[in-house]
Amino acid sequence: MLKKIKDEFGCIFERDPAAQSYFEIITCYPGVHALLLHRVSHRLWNLRLSWPARFLSHIGRWLTGIEIHPGAKIGCRVFIDHGMGVVIGETADIGDDCTLYHGVTLGGTSWKKGKRHPTLGKGVVIGAGAKVLGPITLGDGARVGSNSVVLKNVPAGATVVGIPSHRVNPDRKVQDAQRQAIADKIGFEAYGMTADISDPVANAIDHLLEHILKLKEQVEAMQEAMQEHGIDINMPLPQQQDWADCRVEPGEDGRNSG
Repeated sequence: MLKKIKDEFGCIFERDPAAQSYFEIITCYPGVHALLLHRVSHRLWNLRLSWPARFLSHIGRWLTGIEIHPGAKIGCRVFIDHGMGVVIGETADIGDDCTLYHGVTLGGTSWKKGKRHPTLGKGVVIGAGAKVLGPITLGDGARVGSNSVVLKNVPAGATVVGIPSHRVNPDRKVQDAQRQAIADKIGFEAYGMTADISDPVANAIDHLLEHILKLKEQVEAMQEAMQEHGIDINMPLPQQQDWADCRVEPGEDGRNSG
């Protein structure tokens, strides 16, 4: 029994630096209590003892704040960290070594019978407050950012963020760095909060910065083409003024700063 507990919950030491001992994990981690109760309720559910299974699931929800339908299939070494507010639907299927944080919902988008909840591959990590809805599949090693809403399949190893979720594209890192440099020049600090902020003003300025980059690339290409044909154009673009040089310190405009 002790060996099985170590195999099942030893992974918590790797995923939670706050964990100190097996005794602490067994006695103080609500995610562990919820999963242990689910193992029993799931067996009762498979034996067609639906009411005892649902009642035990209800007890688990009352004790831990984690609601797991007894019909849900959960693999080995799954870790529900903090756990409060987690909801896992009847037809959800969670693979081995997955990690769910508090506020996660694996829900359905239909009232019809049958498969209506997500399927998670091995090693999937879902951030706090994320909602994964419908009979979709998250491939092995997929990552879901906090507070994201996922409605479509996620490929193995991919990372998705936002509402609705979209895949983070690693090929855009260079372009994002260029946009950030321009944003720093003009004092636009939305990226300081998050690159995927759902603020319409921030998004509008983001598109404007991307448009400026495209125009700059086109002007440079035109200059190169004209120089190849012997046309020398010496029209340097004005330098971008650093936003810090434009700031007015209190009292410099002649008004009392108070």
